[in-house]
Amino acid sequence: MNSARQSAPPRPTSRDVARAAGVSQATVSLVLGDKWRGRVSATTAERVRAHARDLGYRPNLAARSLRLGGTRTALLVVPALTNEFFARVYTGAAAVAAEHDFGVVLYPSPDGTGPARDPFASARAALDGVIASSMAADALGALRGADLPLVMLDSDPEGHGAAARVNLDIADGMRQVTGHLLGLGHRRIVHLASAVDTWTFTVRARALREAVRDVPGAVLRTVTAPLDVRAGLDAAETVLARPGPLPTAIVCDDDILAAGACKAVRRRGLRVPDDISVTGFDDLALATAVEPELTTVRLPAEQVGERGMRALLDVLEGRPTERGDLPVHLVTRGSTAPPPTA
Repeated sequence: MNSARQSAPPRPTSRDVARAAGVSQATVSLVLGDKWRGRVSATTAERVRAHARDLGYRPNLAARSLRLGGTRTALLVVPALTNEFFARVYTGAAAVAAEHDFGVVLYPSPDGTGPARDPFASARAALDGVIASSMAADALGALRGADLPLVMLDSDPEGHGAAARVNLDIADGMRQVTGHLLGLGHRRIVHLASAVDTWTFTVRARALREAVRDVPGAVLRTVTAPLDVRAGLDAAETVLARPGPLPTAIVCDDDILAAGACKAVRRRGLRVPDDISVTGFDDLALATAVEPELTTVRLPAEQVGERGMRALLDVLEGRPTERGDLPVHLVTRGSTAPPPTA
């Protein structure tokens, strides 16, 4: 028996792709580096990509980085790793990045929404750009100081310092929630608001206030809590213990707070939604794990990440970025119903 190991076949090179496609190596570099538009025909570009796939060619990213003077790496900064929304944003960004031979480094700000530190000795030396989700632009001073292109997700459109922005239509989401509850007949509403001071939660509060303001007989009270089930429970219990008529609906800034509110209602011996309706925001997996399942607003987190990464690529290539907010949708489930008649 011959115990000698067969050597692995040589890794295909750009020269092999060029030979198979009948083009120059320069053309292969343009096509696979996504710089072919205006220089190579679409037919030729597709032929190069097809032969690269057939040969199993993968570019040497380290060599390319040295040649182009960049790392083909983006930094995604998020307030926390424990929130499912940000994991889904990362999934979307990484999928688009992979199509363009980019990597995405996920970096939680050490202080939540507070100032993010430069995660490397010099971000400029290690990164091509930064994508920041649901944070204030002034929390990114250390990274902006590295003179990197910055794409902001879910952030104040009037803010400064970002090369591009990708936003959800958060205000419309809260209007959909409020319209649903008002349509069911609710007039005593409590807003269980996030204690985190960021643009996205400010927008939710303002949209809710404006939607309720001109409705005869409607009363809105607000209580704040950190983004935690226990904190939501405690805040909702405080509201329900106050003298006077109970609210008939609790509008929560996210599904985590809504889970706490549901627990508070049950602890008082009441039922959701028979006695008090509860709504969430985000449509996390938690929304269908609780009983009854939450009426909530579905945010297309993956699309946020995808568009954010495309925006960064557009900025790096000097192209205009896509405009317009991403739509959000109310998902009606079992946690809302008309208010009790008594």
